[in-house]
Amino acid sequence: MRGWWQDLTDLVLPADCAGCAAPRTALCPRCRATLDGGVARRARPVPEPAGLPVVHAVAPYAAEVRALLLAHKERGALALAGALGVALARAVRAGLAEGVEDAGGLGPGASGLGLGAGGGAGAGPVVPTWREPLLLVPVPSARWAVRARGHDPVRRMALAAARELRRTGTPARVAAVLRQRRAVADQAGLDAPGRLANLAGALEVTAGGAPLLGDGRRVVLVDDLMTTGASLAEAARALRETVVSGVSGANGGRAVYRAITREGREERRIGSEQERTESVHSAPEKAVPNARARMPRAAVIAAPADSLEIIRN
Repeated sequence: MRGWWQDLTDLVLPADCAGCAAPRTALCPRCRATLDGGVARRARPVPEPAGLPVVHAVAPYAAEVRALLLAHKERGALALAGALGVALARAVRAGLAEGVEDAGGLGPGASGLGLGAGGGAGAGPVVPTWREPLLLVPVPSARWAVRARGHDPVRRMALAAARELRRTGTPARVAAVLRQRRAVADQAGLDAPGRLANLAGALEVTAGGAPLLGDGRRVVLVDDLMTTGASLAEAARALRETVVSGVSGANGGRAVYRAITREGREERRIGSEQERTESVHSAPEKAVPNARARMPRAAVIAAPADSLEIIRN
């Protein structure tokens, strides 16, 4: 209800820019240019937690970008989700392009190459076009946080990023297959070791989500922000363990879960009609034999400036 009311308010009432407080615009041209103009770079926190996937970010977590992310997440500035999703899509494309270069080719399931944003020269990194849609997996927030905010900001941005990726030639869908299996403390006051301890073993893949992750499926973890990398490392662990167990099930006779969880059914009911049709939970489940453990990539909008690679001309 809160999210619906905020959407209506954003349409009716004039707003100030969430990044710089410029009057009568939710996102002024200068702040939009800050989001749109950032070059996606590899982000590596120090110290780097074990199991952290390759992460790309498009902006330092400072100034206007920090204000935009906080406005969307904590103050319900839902009109920002589209612009934030476009920025997130750029980070996803950068990770895909680097992954193809690392592999020395297209890899399994690829059917050719497509261009990045706009499909023209200079529009962005070259990324592969896969027969199977890319899965964007949002890092889940605590349930109490989603209730307090009235919306799930990372999932909302992931849906916008998937739309942008499809628009620019990369089939993509959102797979909200991660959930917290135990309560965790608020991360805000914890240092890097404290965050790792707080999140260790905290995430799991839903039963209905397990079959979606195998058979060489391309997966990118997405979040709005990376600081210490603890959340992304824990999310990657949960995905890897699920894929490995799926391989054991296929080879050793153990059944892969096919049931949709209560959370999966709820995923289909909440949100706008567009969000429901884009959620991968609406697709029929199928077994995934011959699944292979693959390190997922990760994409975020922002990371601390000292964790971003230096741009070399």
